[in-house]
Formats: sequence, C-alpha cells, structure tokens
Amino acid sequence: MSQVQTAPPETRAPLPVSPDVSVCIANWNCADLLRHCLQSLFDQSQGVKFEVVIADNGSTDGAAEMVATEFPQVVLIRNTDNRGFATASNQAAAAARGRFLFFLNNDTLVPANTLKQFLDLAEANPNVGMFGPRLRGADGLFQISYRRRPTLAALLHRVGLLRWTGLFRKAYYDYRRDTFDPTQVRSVEVLMGAAVFLSREVFEACGRWDENYGFGVEDIDLSTQVNRRGPVMFVAHVEVIHYGRAAGRANVHFAVPNVAIGYVHYFRKTGTSPLALFAYKVLVTVDAPLQIGQKLLEATWRYASGQRVKARKSVLVARGLWAFLRHELVRFWKA
Repeated sequence: MSQVQTAPPETRAPLPVSPDVSVCIANWNCADLLRHCLQSLFDQSQGVKFEVVIADNGSTDGAAEMVATEFPQVVLIRNTDNRGFATASNQAAAAARGRFLFFLNNDTLVPANTLKQFLDLAEANPNVGMFGPRLRGADGLFQISYRRRPTLAALLHRVGLLRWTGLFRKAYYDYRRDTFDPTQVRSVEVLMGAAVFLSREVFEACGRWDENYGFGVEDIDLSTQVNRRGPVMFVAHVEVIHYGRAAGRANVHFAVPNVAIGYVHYFRKTGTSPLALFAYKVLVTVDAPLQIGQKLLEATWRYASGQRVKARKSVLVARGLWAFLRHELVRFWKA
C-alpha cells in the first residue's frame, strides 16, 4: 500500500475483544447515507463480534465529525484529501483486527444477522475466496450484483461512434446483464464492490486493493485476483440494500474520469495488447465531445418534455465527460 499522510486511527470507546469481522468503509462525503449505514449495523444484532473501521477521504460535508460524535465506537481514519476508494479501503483493512473483512459502501443498509450469515458461510466453505450478497435498491428492485469480466469489445459498444453499428452489442449485453440470476447461489467472475466479504488471509494473498485505481473498476480487479485462488460466490439468500451511485453522482467530475482510466489500467494489467489499447483510447477521446453534445441535447429535450430528473442525469454525464476532457485526458493516455 502506498504511503499516505493521515492522522492515526481515532477510537473513543473500549474496543471489542478479538472481533470476528471488521467492516471496512471508505467514505467521501455522503454524511447522511453513512449515518444510516452505521445505524443499520449497530442498531440491530449482527450475531457476531464486529468492529467498524472508516477511512474518510477528506469529506467536506461533516461526515467524519458526524462519525466521531455519533458513533464513538468506530475506528476513524481521517485523510486530508481524497485518496481514492482503493487506498482508503486498504487503510481501513490495515487498521482492522478481524479475521474476516467486510468491505462496504457508505450508501448501503445491512439487515440484522447479515454478518453472521457471511461468517457462517466463510467458515463452512474455506475453499471459497470471496462472498457477495444480493443487492436490492431502495425501490425494492434487484440490482445487478455480479457480472462477467469486461472485455474491450464490451466497452467499445459504449463508444457512441460504434454503438449505432451494433457490432459489439452482444459482447456488451453479455458483460452487463446476460448471466444475472438473483435467485441462485453460484460462482461468478466479478462481484459488485458495494459489499464483499473475505478472509484477511485471502485479501493479503491477493495483494489487497490495487491503489492504481482512483474510483471504479477496482472491484473487477479484486474479483479477478481472488478468483485465481478460489471461487468468488454470489449468495442470493444474503441481501444488502444499496442506494447505488450516490457518491459517483455527487462527485461526477471525479468519478467519470477515474472510471475511464480504471478500465485502461485493468485491460493493460490483464494482458490486452498495446495496439488494441491505443485504438480504444483514440475512440474514447474522439467520442467524448460528441457524447457531451448528445447529452446536452438530450437534457434540453427532457427538460422541455417535463422529465426533469432524467434531464439532470443527462447533464451530470455531460459534466463528467467535460471534466474528463479538461482535467484528466493526459492521465488517461498515460494509463
């Protein structure tokens, strides 16, 4: 893990003895969502001895102060700025004391006894590398909780210049949702990083979270690394509520560029040829201003037709793409 300037972990109450599970949360703003997440953990029985460790990435909305005041039992690490999800998650894991680690997004709610269910599964199936729950949105609908590993062809379908041709539609569909079945326990390629449970031993053996990812794609990478040691399992009968993309939408200027850069790093790391990566970078770069124009036109039409919520989403995408072109294009090409 890279060296960072950060204050030592804060604790304000006696720590539980030898926790079975350490819940590790990387936080950046979203104070209200984080409060509800912590309440869901502490206000009902989880059936195991656990601790919560939060690495806060320089939140400006009072999130760290809220944790220190309202949840003194939490181990709190305060970074002075945004170190990214992977670095903060590694910091939380380094400060944690549990045999098992449960990496959890701040925009989740954890039902009673969820940690016990995961612990029982892990102890009964020591050959399994990592477990992930079924994710359900606040609207009550199932969310995609696992996927296949992405391919360059799948991502090329997202390039507007190519999408209309239909050349890579099947590859994209297979990657995004073709295999998802919310009712089965099964081995999968990639778990969504909103909530993943694994032993400290496996986490360390797989190299922890790769800190070359700033925000996004690191869950794909971790699943890929863990799968080389043991199966990654989706567990349909364990469920976590996930609001989804709250931090990304609130900080779109940070999220969109880092996701684009993250995919390039992942493809390079997994052996994609330099020529193919070069072609992908060219297409993404040329396509970005066209996508901005399309999203702004889309937003205008949606506002005119009274679809204000959807119009705001189109504007957010345009803002993220503009941040990518204006501030992160050089880093994208260096990735």
